Amino acid sequence: MTSETVEPVLAGVRNFRDVGGLPTTDGRRVRPGVLFRSGHLAHATEQDTAFLSGLGLHTVYDFRNAADQALEGPDVPLPGVRNVNIPLTDPADGAEFWQMVRDGDVAQLRTALAGGQAAGRMVTAYREIIKGRTGEHSRVLHDLAKGSVPALMHCAAGKDRAGLTVAVTLLALGVERDAIEADYLLSNDPHRRYRVHRGNPAERNGIDPEVRELLSPLFDARAAYLAAAYETITDAWGDVDTYLRSGLGLADTTRERLRDRFLD
Repeated sequence: MTSETVEPVLAGVRNFRDVGGLPTTDGRRVRPGVLFRSGHLAHATEQDTAFLSGLGLHTVYDFRNAADQALEGPDVPLPGVRNVNIPLTDPADGAEFWQMVRDGDVAQLRTALAGGQAAGRMVTAYREIIKGRTGEHSRVLHDLAKGSVPALMHCAAGKDRAGLTVAVTLLALGVERDAIEADYLLSNDPHRRYRVHRGNPAERNGIDPEVRELLSPLFDARAAYLAAAYETITDAWGDVDTYLRSGLGLADTTRERLRDRFLD
């Protein structure tokens, strides 16, 4: 977001922001009001819905899977807005894992997540999304190039699946790596973070400190996670341009259309 932009506070939608203002390597900037990101819209209030409806959105991309949608609910409908569901892998391996997070005891969580396992799980997931979901990312970028803007991208927390798709979009636009990382790390702000509720009613108002520590890597946006995604691009394709061209099938003309739509 630009320094002049006042960020709205949405009661039922976490991690919302306009990606406008980010600088490119050739001196341009992402145009405000064309690319937004957030957590899911299932709990949007009436006021939130009115605000989102006023953004002039063309498309909402929902990267949640069926288990996410069953747990959280479908997005609140926005009149006249196209909704596209493109499930990406869950960074924590899906419904069974999250059931364990919500209902498992400390010993189970310790066995699954302690000793760097939680952070390792996230690094592995980021690598797999980049390498294994080229078709999905290609679909989004080609869709945007055809005119599906303004767009809002979200998953559950708006941090991992949406975060990577936003990062891939920004790479295609030529946004500076430091700026992509800075935007990604904004998901750590306390008012943005996804709230996990565990099955024990006693923990509703205060999760056990050890449990909180064990879960922390799953809910953090860490530079190391994004770095793992970049390393995967380098390992598999050599550089970003080859990744975009060969991995995502993004022709130079398509990339230019994207830049025309998104950049000032």
